[in-house]
Amino acid sequence: MSDLKLATNALHAGHDVTANGGTRAVPIYQTSSYVFNNSDHAANLFSLKELGFIYTRLNNPTNQILQDRLAAVEGGIGAVVFASGTAAISTGLLTLLKAGDHIVASSSLYGGTYNLLNVTLPRLGITTTFVDASNPDNFKDAVQDNTRAFFVESLGNPKLDVLDLEAIAAHSKAAEVPFIVDNTVATPALLNPIKHGANIVIHSLTKYIGGQGTSLGGAIIDAGTFNWANGKFPEFTEPSAGYHGLVYHDALGAASYTFKLILEGLRDFGGAMSPTNAFNIIQGLETLPVRIKQHSANALELAKWLEAQDEIAWVNYPGLESSKYKALADKYLPKGQSGIVTFGHKGGYDAAKKIADNTKLFSLLANIGDTKSLIIHPGSTTHQQLDEAQQASAGVSGDLIRLSVGIEDIEDLKADLLEAFKTI
Repeated sequence: MSDLKLATNALHAGHDVTANGGTRAVPIYQTSSYVFNNSDHAANLFSLKELGFIYTRLNNPTNQILQDRLAAVEGGIGAVVFASGTAAISTGLLTLLKAGDHIVASSSLYGGTYNLLNVTLPRLGITTTFVDASNPDNFKDAVQDNTRAFFVESLGNPKLDVLDLEAIAAHSKAAEVPFIVDNTVATPALLNPIKHGANIVIHSLTKYIGGQGTSLGGAIIDAGTFNWANGKFPEFTEPSAGYHGLVYHDALGAASYTFKLILEGLRDFGGAMSPTNAFNIIQGLETLPVRIKQHSANALELAKWLEAQDEIAWVNYPGLESSKYKALADKYLPKGQSGIVTFGHKGGYDAAKKIADNTKLFSLLANIGDTKSLIIHPGSTTHQQLDEAQQASAGVSGDLIRLSVGIEDIEDLKADLLEAFKTI
């Protein structure tokens, strides 16, 4: 069964019905903790001599099914889920890095991620150099002696820049640091970064994978391809003071990072996903391959329609022939370019805010990836904490409107925007 395709894995991976009471649907294991057979059994679990469930902050049967399923659809050897996408990013980086370490990151990141790297992590002694990711050589040029990770979004939010992952991966390999890719917008149904050289993939499961806007969640998928014993990550090759002298690389090999995320990241930072949210996100994952096709088809048609409107100054969508990312989209996203469209109105900043205030089907809120269509003005909301230069680097201009195009009838979405345009 190892050759199952993505749509099949999205429905079946990780769920052994014989081990879960014959349940066809994934059960919710709503428990904080688990009864041990005896003290020796408990001791074996804590020492990793046996694998099993100890406490839901560390692991849970419902969460484990979601983790196994995510690893299957992304092509990794293991996955760990978290309470939110931001919890996944922060825990993933803090489990990997220490004071004095350095990150090279794309400048076109979600505003919250940019703020984490630019403001919060430096307080802990971890610094970031942001580069224009349109030129992969910028990553090579920014590498320092203390660089320990490359971080990008496969499809930037809201810049919608498609990155040449293979070229960036080549530079991360030369620098002997892990290549971390946030694949939230593209989703595994459209792109598998591991196939193009990524070592670690991150998702906000709140977005397209959950798909309903009901449950927060995040995930890290470990490709199992990075050599943690290359001398730059002593915490993987020296006895762990926090886990009774365990040497991660010796004991766990390729799965070292996955287990470190659990044994240290979840244990110490506590950003665990609830089993109920895991269950809700599994429901979304099961239909992701179908939904993302409609998101992508609607977004492309709406982008083409917006280009034809006289009052619209510009439109950005990687699937458009006019997009400067079209060639990279053809290479990395041939099955669709997801559901985010950005555009600018000739009326500028004030017009953009007014449009966002006057749609009826497009809901004004700070999320993407819902089955229902969403709208926001990033310059005054999600990216307001950035200065003008930082906003420009992230692809945010004052007139930019971001649409998360849902799966409604496309003609109704066009009519909704037309009515909003009439208010200008």
